[in-house]
Amino acid sequence: MQPTPSATAHRITDLRDLDAAFTIREKVFVEEQAVPSALEYDEHDRRDARHYLARAADGTPAGTARWRETDHGVKLERFAVLPGFRNQAIGSTLLGVVLADVRAERPDALVYLNAQLRAIPFYERQGFQKVGEMFEEANIQHYKMVLT
Repeated sequence: MQPTPSATAHRITDLRDLDAAFTIREKVFVEEQAVPSALEYDEHDRRDARHYLARAADGTPAGTARWRETDHGVKLERFAVLPGFRNQAIGSTLLGVVLADVRAERPDALVYLNAQLRAIPFYERQGFQKVGEMFEEANIQHYKMVLT
């Protein structure tokens, strides 16, 4: 019996993959969640963020994420999985690759993110813990979460 092919993820080094990542962010954040484009895309995209692309088992671009260094540690951002690929381990594959790179580059850094309410259970399963009070970002409720 053949094992089921699974999702893959990698750090982006090719402009075509970066374009695919931006397309996923456009569909998830701007179209689906009504985040204004001016808030979704920022100076970090082309300056200091490290970007990632996840592909479904058939090679289709399915998810994206980025991370960057801040004054507070390493911030994980812009995690997005296209609706048709959710609940297929794309997010956990992506997060695993991102965290492996973060640990390799910044092993002692505090790792944190701002999670939308519906994503909190996912991040809790991955070892993150809520800190502080709920807040709004782009008209969406979030909690800051820290990797424990």
